Amino acid sequence: MNEQIDWKHLPFGYYPTDYNVRCTFKDGKWGEIEVTSSDKIELHMAATCLHYGQELFEGLKAFRGSDGKVRIFRMKDNAERVRSSARGILMEPIPEDLFCRMCEMVVKLNERFIPPYGSGASLYIRPLEIGLSPSIGVKAAKEYMFIVMVTPVGPYFKTGFGCTDICIMRDYDRVAPRGTGRFKIGGNYAASLVASEHAHEMGFSAVLFLDPKEKKYLDECGPANFFAIIDGKYVTPKSDSILPSITNRALMTLARDMGIEVEERHIAVEELERASEAGACGTAAVISPVGKVKDIDTGKEYVIARDGKPGPICTKLYNALSDIRLGDAPDNHDWNTILDI
Repeated sequence: MNEQIDWKHLPFGYYPTDYNVRCTFKDGKWGEIEVTSSDKIELHMAATCLHYGQELFEGLKAFRGSDGKVRIFRMKDNAERVRSSARGILMEPIPEDLFCRMCEMVVKLNERFIPPYGSGASLYIRPLEIGLSPSIGVKAAKEYMFIVMVTPVGPYFKTGFGCTDICIMRDYDRVAPRGTGRFKIGGNYAASLVASEHAHEMGFSAVLFLDPKEKKYLDECGPANFFAIIDGKYVTPKSDSILPSITNRALMTLARDMGIEVEERHIAVEELERASEAGACGTAAVISPVGKVKDIDTGKEYVIARDGKPGPICTKLYNALSDIRLGDAPDNHDWNTILDI
């Protein structure tokens, strides 16, 4: 345990740790795993990751439970999604077993940075893959590097599990129809930065993007999936341009376990009128409950949390997911990987 860290006041940012692990794809095969304490990468200035966006990443977390055991949440689902992203931009997919071995290895190597139980913090695991081959022509690389780094993090939003206000702006699109929205690649996030900064300047925590084709339906909420409780149902947007959030999938499963009907479908903006609760969901924040949604273009304001507090369903889902990740509730869906450390 690293006693120098103020675990309860950690920001969601980068904190240096001891080691990261790397593996290179070269000559048609993945090599051996390399352990390094260097936080630098040597790159050719013409590498495809720099010029043509051959870059992808993932995000998952490790937790120390009340029983002292360390758990990684839904690691194999991240392995599946990282392979999907790789195929989406013509990169070499990393085998699932290699992905999992590297994630487990880097957590064990950096065990002293795993926050203690009850601190509200976690060890964030960030795998990434980059194209190494130099190319001036637009084509896929032949060599790739896969890296897994970790850093201890606190809550994604300063409010923690508290309501935040978001806004709708039609001047920006996060992704294109039939584009790369369903893949976890840097370009999608770069495309959202200007809109997000504009929203922050106006006092909102995130932008609730609309579908890029018709601008009629709810899409993603900043870097996260969106859901709402409408007529007692858990309703979340369904679209080929939305990243399949592992957290959202877990919340849908838990909602069904609780007897709540789940719908994945187009959600028209106007349906926010009927939403009793809403939230942005993802690995970083789990659930960030929405207080109100301001439509900047029309001036319409949708007040979701009338008392300014997270609703009962959001709270129940948040606590249920948190308890499973920490080992405080039965892991009935086999989501956790328990490490031997």
